[in-house]
Amino acid sequence: QVQLVESGGGLVQAGGSLRLSCAASGGIFTIKAMGWYRQAPGKQREPVASISSGGYGIYTNTVKGRFTISRDNARNTVHLQMNDLKPEDTAVYYCARFRGPTSSSGVEYWGQGTQVTVSA
Repeated sequence: QVQLVESGGGLVQAGGSLRLSCAASGGIFTIKAMGWYRQAPGKQREPVASISSGGYGIYTNTVKGRFTISRDNARNTVHLQMNDLKPEDTAVYYCARFRGPTSSSGVEYWGQGTQVTVSA
């Protein structure tokens, strides 16, 4: 049974930073792509960033240059460093594990989500 547990969300002022972490258990972490999605109130869940099994990161345009995704295969953990946060980044952030080594394989497992709130 795969479990994804997020941490690191919270309340921050605009321009501030947060670092989200996702600890994965079960399955084989190193051969799967991992990613982060977010869902704001009244909106659909959207992809934020993903990282392939080989460590290649992909970002949605609105976070490029501000967010960095990384993975620690020794600890089965993926991180999302979020800098220069904006009020429009406010959302519940979900960790995702993909079916294969890249995000094109589709999400197989979701975490429970962690709230990020950015005040103006």
